[in-house]
Amino acid sequence: MEISLGQTATVVRHVAETDTAQAVGSGDLAVLATPILLAWLEAATVAVCGSTDTQTTVGTRVAVDHLRPSAVGAEISCTATVAEIDDRMVTFKVEARQRHNGQDVLIGRGIITRAVVARERFLAKLDRRATDRSLREGTQSPGQ
Repeated sequence: MEISLGQTATVVRHVAETDTAQAVGSGDLAVLATPILLAWLEAATVAVCGSTDTQTTVGTRVAVDHLRPSAVGAEISCTATVAEIDDRMVTFKVEARQRHNGQDVLIGRGIITRAVVARERFLAKLDRRATDRSLREGTQSPGQ
C-alpha cells in the first residue's frame, strides 16, 4: 500500500431515509445522522488507503464535528487528506460539504486516524481473543 502526505480522496453520497438520525436511533429528526456522516468520512479515508491481499487499515481514533444538518436527498461530498504518517499510523483531515444555493457549505470536519495492519495477523489476534473470552466465560471447552 502506497500512502503519501497530501494524498486525497472524495466520496459522494446522497442522504436517504435510512441515513437519518431517526432511522439509526441517534436522534428523532429526519436529518443526516452523525454516525452515518462519520461512516462516510471514514469511507473517504479508506478510499485514500486502499488495501492489498496482505494489508489493510483499521480505524483507531476519531474526532469529528457535525456542524450543520442535512435533509433527505442532500448530496454530501466527504473528503479525506493525509495530514501525517507516523510509522503505521495515518492521520487524515476530513471534511464534509453539501451543495446549498449554489455554494459548497461545510457541514462536518475533523481528524481520523487509521493504522496499517497485516490482514491475517490482525484477524488471527481477533480469533485468539474470542477463543480466550469464550474459555473464560465457560461457553467453550478447551478442545473446541
